[in-house]
Amino acid sequence: MTSSQVDQTDEPSAGSAAVGGDAPEEGYERGLGSRQVQMIAIGGAIGVGLFLGAGANIAKAGPSLILMYALAGVIIFFIMRALGELLLYRPVSGSFAEYSREFLGPFFGFFTGWTYWLMWVVTGMAELTAAAIYVHYWFPSIPRWVTALVFLVVLFVANLISVKLFGEIEFWFSMVKVTALIGMIVIGLGVLTFGFSAAGDTATVANLYQVDGFFPKGIGSSLMTLQGVMFAYLAVELVGVTAGESENPEKTLPKAINTLPWRIALFYVGALTVILCVVKWTEFAPGVSPFVEAFAKIGIPAGAGIVNFVVLTAALSSCNSGMYSTGRMLRTLADNGEAPKIFGKLSSTRTPALGITVSVLFMGIGVVLNYVVPEKAFGYVVSVATAAGIWTWLMILISHILYRRAVDAGRLPASAFPAPGGARFSWVAVVFLLFVTCLIAYDADSRVCLYVMAVWSAALGIGWAILKVRNPQVAERRDPAFEETG
Repeated sequence: MTSSQVDQTDEPSAGSAAVGGDAPEEGYERGLGSRQVQMIAIGGAIGVGLFLGAGANIAKAGPSLILMYALAGVIIFFIMRALGELLLYRPVSGSFAEYSREFLGPFFGFFTGWTYWLMWVVTGMAELTAAAIYVHYWFPSIPRWVTALVFLVVLFVANLISVKLFGEIEFWFSMVKVTALIGMIVIGLGVLTFGFSAAGDTATVANLYQVDGFFPKGIGSSLMTLQGVMFAYLAVELVGVTAGESENPEKTLPKAINTLPWRIALFYVGALTVILCVVKWTEFAPGVSPFVEAFAKIGIPAGAGIVNFVVLTAALSSCNSGMYSTGRMLRTLADNGEAPKIFGKLSSTRTPALGITVSVLFMGIGVVLNYVVPEKAFGYVVSVATAAGIWTWLMILISHILYRRAVDAGRLPASAFPAPGGARFSWVAVVFLLFVTCLIAYDADSRVCLYVMAVWSAALGIGWAILKVRNPQVAERRDPAFEETG
């Protein structure tokens, strides 16, 4: 990251002509309305990491997990405001890779694009398998591979048809998650306030501190949960990928990002606070959804089934988002000469059909692998996704810091959506993410993902070297020339 790299941004790119005006056209259909972008943003902040992963983290940290979610949520808001400023400077699909390419150099754009693609492919592998397990809860006679295949095909076809259909499916998936969480919070507050249900006698705010205190396992144990907490926030950056297909990105993207704090406060901090008041933290166990356990304590007969349905929608939502984002990221890479050129073409419905197809094939391989490898491999897949997500967030933050440096020097125009505090909070977020990476390295079960990322980095380094030999122009800073539909 040298000064010369920053200096190369002296002249705004062609794409930056969009600043303060229309977003640059990339051939996509601008079919995502405000309603859909808002729900995609909300859905990105609610996933399986909350519904299932919180159980294991409660066992490790007790009530202090609430503070960990709040702390991580503040950092996520810093990341999203940094991304928002970049998006309004130049709103393009595949945004993180494009900004990495512009401000750090072509190799970083190449690395970030392929790493984000990897993150969603491995996430899709995990979510498809998880979805099959959730359906198995109701229909144990149906083989899991059949269920996984059906979901894979249905979501694949939906993504090929149009971006509007993707947006509509994501809207309703998110609506289910939001409605269910609000319902859980309201019921929990009712139990605390009026004392009804089987849990009414023991439900009290004192449950947050009277059983071995707020930090029952110590502050160190609480901090170790930050790895899992950050995984729960993966996909909040997906709203940046929608920039190239939003009807009015200058209005919809800032609105979606600015609502992030209350979404985190309500759906993460609020929901966990309520269930930990209703049920003592010692009654939750790893591998069991805390929401299922809370419903069981309250005495709602269909509680487990309701939460199982909600978690199923969360898994399918994540897989749906994965198909959407991987296709767009492959197209961005292809248009920059960093992936086979054929991935740059759009279908007659203006979707990157081939990129989506190849990504889905890799996700399908993951479904098969999850049945032949040990159960622990499922957790490894999740940790790899977390490591890839942390890299993506770091690239957003560093790109933002370099962009602000260029704006302050008068080399680039200011964004219409500046991050509060300039680049200062981006530096805070960078330090926090590096701290979480150290926690991952310290944990024997988690650090395997760093080994995987080391191998992945070496593979991309070799790929980049070969690419430069075959096509030296790929290492030059330039604007992508997007293919037309056809």
